[in-house]
Amino acid sequence: MESRPDNTVVTRLLVISDTHGQGYTIPENITDTPIDVVVHCGDFTLHSKLSEIRTTLQFLDNIDASLKLIIAGNHDFSLDTPVFKEKIAEAKRLADGVDDALVQAEYGECGEARELFDRAKKRGTHLLDEGTHRFTLDNGAELKVYASPYTPCPAGEEPTWGFQYRDGHTFDIKEGTDLVITHGPPLGIFDSVNNRRLGCADLFGSVVRAKPKLHCFGHVHGGWGAKMAAWRDKISEAPSHFSDIDHGKSTTIHTLSTLREGKETESFCRARYSDVDTGVKTLFVNAALQGDYGLDQLPWIVDTDLPCVPR
Repeated sequence: MESRPDNTVVTRLLVISDTHGQGYTIPENITDTPIDVVVHCGDFTLHSKLSEIRTTLQFLDNIDASLKLIIAGNHDFSLDTPVFKEKIAEAKRLADGVDDALVQAEYGECGEARELFDRAKKRGTHLLDEGTHRFTLDNGAELKVYASPYTPCPAGEEPTWGFQYRDGHTFDIKEGTDLVITHGPPLGIFDSVNNRRLGCADLFGSVVRAKPKLHCFGHVHGGWGAKMAAWRDKISEAPSHFSDIDHGKSTTIHTLSTLREGKETESFCRARYSDVDTGVKTLFVNAALQGDYGLDQLPWIVDTDLPCVPR
């Protein structure tokens, strides 16, 4: 895409999440306009098997984009070494006489899953560990990303899946971050299941302080949707979606209910973030593809203004 006079360039992102080991074919009309960056927000497996990871990497290879960013989710526990070792040990305890060769064939050795991603990096797919990452895109834009696979475990339970925590977590999102990719939602944003909120208050607080352009996530399948949230001028000491979002100036682009009502006639949904909104608004996108009947929820195409690489 062409550079804009204000030294920014419009960049197109394809955002998906929660494919759970299933092969996914990108709708053909998505690629009518070139995609600059693919974002996968985790749970790319269901059982963290090597075959599921290979399936994920194959469909990412099939997408025509030079940069593909992916994080782990709670189902992708083979990338969380302590949890992976515990689950393998538990399987052997529960299934006396389990065939070690079969377990190794399904899940691999410790570290083997990461090796698959290390090789995929040469093909443009980057598995992001927690922290800040910077990329220079083929269209001349700079992209500053914060990524985190961590999600809170359900109240009253011990962490048993990958990248879970119980007593809070620090999300060190820096000011000036363009894109936040987490597996789970912030508290109060597309995080509700059966009138129960599963989002993280620590994550919401970090996002409101950094005010990134985009925050993409999944994990809560029924929370699919997108919202352009306008921030209030003064942030609370204990930030929340009640006190720190100006709902009168915010816009809900889509929710799962409007999707099911048939208001979207295309095979994907669109959202746009303009440079004039930087520091004032954040576009939240829950991109979980997994629905009640397979991968039946729509991917998102998001266009955003990014700064050009200084010359």
